[in-house]
Amino acid sequence: MTHAERVARLRLIRTPHVGPVSWRQLMLRFGSGEAALEALPGLVLRGGAGKPRISPIEVAEREMARVAELGARHVFYDEGGYSPMLCEIEGAPPVIIVRGDAAMLRRPCVAIVGARNASAIANRFARQMAADLAARDVTVVSGLARGVDTAAHVGALGGRTAAVIASGIDIAFPPENAGLQEKIAIDQLLIAEQPPGTEPLARHFPARNRIIAGLAHGTVVIEAAPRSGSLITARRAGDYGREVMAVPGSPLDPRAQGCNQLIREGATLVQNVDDVLEALGPIDARMAREPRRAFADDLVVADMGDSDRDAVAGLLGPTPVAVDEVVRQSGRPAPMVQLVLLELELAGRIARHAGARVSLM
Repeated sequence: MTHAERVARLRLIRTPHVGPVSWRQLMLRFGSGEAALEALPGLVLRGGAGKPRISPIEVAEREMARVAELGARHVFYDEGGYSPMLCEIEGAPPVIIVRGDAAMLRRPCVAIVGARNASAIANRFARQMAADLAARDVTVVSGLARGVDTAAHVGALGGRTAAVIASGIDIAFPPENAGLQEKIAIDQLLIAEQPPGTEPLARHFPARNRIIAGLAHGTVVIEAAPRSGSLITARRAGDYGREVMAVPGSPLDPRAQGCNQLIREGATLVQNVDDVLEALGPIDARMAREPRRAFADDLVVADMGDSDRDAVAGLLGPTPVAVDEVVRQSGRPAPMVQLVLLELELAGRIARHAGARVSLM
């Protein structure tokens, strides 16, 4: 890939209203970042907005220089260093920024997540579970948060662990994990989706959680409140067809309610590393197959008239609706519907939600 194409791809994803889904559809339709940038104004105009605020070339060049200065690198969705598991999920990040050994993502991966205010016994269990998985040649994935995440990373340091953070790759959060984050970046693998210098805002954590779930063959939850980010990660894993596992806890401990709830909903109850590996099955065989890249069927996109656009747009409202339902009710081919949604998203008129759903903004 040429330097100019890398810059164009980065400009594309840093442009307002270009999200992971629209980025990938633009790449499939136009074949390159450079061609997609050239076509962007026309698509935005057809979506009902004016001139797009395309990210300037200077901004992309500065980001690339800063990433290199930090000893990190950009890895795009279709490059060899990208995780074969992550590229299969809906909304996979078009580009990630990594420091360390990205090859560990081509080995079996298990995510361990849980409460930030975890009990002492939960932290001890997470450390031991991570150490046992690492000893079995499994990469342990987590989010470098306080509590269970930190314990999991520490437990896996003797093997392989990958930390996914919600900030830029140069920002340590929480601050007390700065030393651990640097050690992971040097000896293991640190992953960020946000540009350098980005502070960890609340809206970045659900995006971080989808990456954790997407990287792993299965997710183990150790202590979690009913509305916690750990449960969001677990439910994303289930949406992606990955194994969801939970460690049961006392019904008297509020921190165990989320795990017990997951088990009631069908998550696999696990108590040790053998339970986890039994639930996952022969994951080495799955790693050997070619990844199924999300949205490959959208390569051929039909052109259309205003009546087609109106028919699709008229079915949308403030309540999220599944794209498949829009296709069914509109009576239009799926590629045509996807193109209308792409134009509307680029114009800032719709938002995308988990589960391949869309709504008007």
